[in-house]
Amino acid sequence: MRPKAVLWDLDGTLLDSEKLWTIALYELAEHLGGTMTHEVRVSLYGSSGVTMQRVVFAALGLEPDPEAMATSDKWLKNRIGELFDAGAEARPGAFEALRLVREAGFPTALVTNTQRAQVDRVIHSLPGDWFDVTVCGDEVAHGKPAPDPYLRGAELLGVAATDCLAIEDSPTGVASAEAAGCRVLVIPCDAVVPDSPSRVFRESLVGLELSDLVNAMH
Repeated sequence: MRPKAVLWDLDGTLLDSEKLWTIALYELAEHLGGTMTHEVRVSLYGSSGVTMQRVVFAALGLEPDPEAMATSDKWLKNRIGELFDAGAEARPGAFEALRLVREAGFPTALVTNTQRAQVDRVIHSLPGDWFDVTVCGDEVAHGKPAPDPYLRGAELLGVAATDCLAIEDSPTGVASAEAAGCRVLVIPCDAVVPDSPSRVFRESLVGLELSDLVNAMH
């Protein structure tokens, strides 16, 4: 069975931008008077902005004051925006994979937890008309790992999420796609994604073929 649409994650899947988030998050922790640990950073792969602030404040032992968290979120957005403006490298095989999916005629969506303002600042790193629709983290009620982003992406394309293939790299993103009913092709980046019968793993996007997309639906 061919997927009726392909739903792409952004950070860590198409762009090697998780490294930029790592820089920004370590700097945020220092800005807040603390130190980011590797364990906390790993737990934040694929997370929404709200989750990031909640986890960072808890890890640093800070009172989760809404105003302070909002200020911290603004600081993080500004810093990641600066890093995005400098450019993010594409993941190996990303352009070829995007072209394969486009030329095969699949409807496509970009489904990311990153907010619209940041996406608009980094999307230039993937020049080309690759996506029919885009769904960002601040455009749904609940970000990944909730199913909302993937459900919205499928809805905008006019297909059922259960007929879609999501391509993801993080446990958070995979959980979101699975909760929406998508089949998932996992291309791990920096975070370890546990094995599961509903997940098909591939080392990278390099050499991706149409048969890989079809096989991931079974």
